[in-house]
Amino acid sequence: MSTVLPLTPANFTLPFPDHYLQVRSLRHASPEAEGRPWLVLLHDSLGSIRLWRDLPEQLATALGCHVLLYDRRGYGESAPLGPYPRTPAYLEEEAQTIPAVLAACGITRAVLFGHSDGGTLALLAAATAPPALVAAVVIIGAHVFVEEETLRGIRAARQQYATTDLPQRLARYHGANTEGLFRAWTDTWLSPEFRAWNIEHYLPRVQCPVLVLQGAHDEYGTEAQVTAIASQVAGPAQAELLPGLRHTPHRQAPELVVSITASFLRAHLAGLPNE
Repeated sequence: MSTVLPLTPANFTLPFPDHYLQVRSLRHASPEAEGRPWLVLLHDSLGSIRLWRDLPEQLATALGCHVLLYDRRGYGESAPLGPYPRTPAYLEEEAQTIPAVLAACGITRAVLFGHSDGGTLALLAAATAPPALVAAVVIIGAHVFVEEETLRGIRAARQQYATTDLPQRLARYHGANTEGLFRAWTDTWLSPEFRAWNIEHYLPRVQCPVLVLQGAHDEYGTEAQVTAIASQVAGPAQAELLPGLRHTPHRQAPELVVSITASFLRAHLAGLPNE
């Protein structure tokens, strides 16, 4: 039986000229981890560091890698959102900050692991950052264009926000940021200007290996998203539609997501530990 080496956590605030980000790192005790890419987690439109639960620890242990995750601006314990309303290109704009975050944390090689909006950000960063920076991309429920399925899911979420305790539940993770982030998400995606949003033209610029995961019953997108991504990226791609799962497979079946992710990265990146 292999020995499970300890992880050393650290929480810190990363300052930028006009905002700050709350960051968490997990350093793996293995000396070999220093030569491996960092795994960088990018959360969704309602996510935060805490909402990843123990997935970062599971991934770090399985892959023998250091892990970095942070509250995006306007989420969790990071600074409030910037100018409002968001532009239809807010994801393209935010993706430009990812290399700056990595540089500020001393990360020169990363696997970007993103859920929903975070998956879209991972693809955009891989397409626009220097090729040496992004070793691979793992995405769950990402979007590259707007579907009626997505808008229907967001309308349902807006109704839940107005009629249930959803605001109070989100406030446990986002505090004073809750109202702003929820309105920014729903108002932007449901605006007429956003209906034409499409980032497929970025996909051929993604040269690294890409793992595309999506729940077969995702309430925010159809299999067309998976097909579009896997068929248009330039690097090797693997697509997995996960039976019985919805928009958050990493919460519904974390062991499955970790297993598929680890197998994919071991197949495409040198130096990762075997099972």
